[in-house]
Amino acid sequence: MPAANKDGDGGWNKFLWNSEKKELLGRTGGSWLKILLFYVIFYGCLAGIFIGTIQAMLLTLSNYKPTYQDRVAPPGLSHTPRSEKAEMAFNKNDETSFSKYTNAMKAFLEMYNDSKQEDPTKYEDCGDVPGDYLDRGSLESGEVGVRRACRFKRSWLEACSGLDDPFFGFKEGKPCLIVKLNRIVNFRPRPPASNASLPEEARSKDITNVLPIYCTNKREEDAGKVREVKYFGIGQGFPLQYYPYYGKLLQPQYLQPLVAVQFTNLTANTELRIECKVFGQNIDYSEKDRYQGRFDIKITVKDS
Repeated sequence: MPAANKDGDGGWNKFLWNSEKKELLGRTGGSWLKILLFYVIFYGCLAGIFIGTIQAMLLTLSNYKPTYQDRVAPPGLSHTPRSEKAEMAFNKNDETSFSKYTNAMKAFLEMYNDSKQEDPTKYEDCGDVPGDYLDRGSLESGEVGVRRACRFKRSWLEACSGLDDPFFGFKEGKPCLIVKLNRIVNFRPRPPASNASLPEEARSKDITNVLPIYCTNKREEDAGKVREVKYFGIGQGFPLQYYPYYGKLLQPQYLQPLVAVQFTNLTANTELRIECKVFGQNIDYSEKDRYQGRFDIKITVKDS
């Protein structure tokens, strides 16, 4: 047994280093050099292919515009306050029942305060009536640098601005919604070709340089229960001078134009399903996406 152990130990020692054949772990120095050289070349080629692929992909990307903009089909229409399951119910006599909505609106409109838009190097006045697109240069023209943005005065939202009425109409049972189009880099919304493309009740709206918005009952059984709806903002829609948007890198201080919608005479103690749509030649709608160019919301105003 001791002799066997000695032979075994000698076998391992010989495998680790064979002094007769000058082999380390069964390979000569030349063999180890060849295999090391092979793996260096092999993994070097893999790294070169990987780096080359990444560099080729980066050449197709722009620093200023996303290659793909399909998260929300252009354009998405959203509102503040947002509510769970697109339902908003409150008692106009109980401030605690609607405080979460009014607080959300106050927080959202904070960035639209005049004090936030004073810097003339970042903001400019673009008028309080709908105007044409403002061309601020090509997206890829880096020498132009950061572009200024149009000011949007909170006071233009009038009764829904929160400046005179901190309850945004909720305390009177006349709730407001603040509506906006989602930001899409270099997107130029086009107004309707004619008023004939609007619902009959909205054909009196002026569509010159503005995308109109219209809200009404979604369900036939709610007809006559929504009644008067008021719209506040520039031209009661989305004016073209705020487009195109140049992205966060070139226009980090950009403010979207807003439209305030106020439902002034909703039937109380009834769940009403209301749909709002924005109209334009390149505005599409989808039943699969409830926020593509439109949204609907259930509102219940309780008065007891």
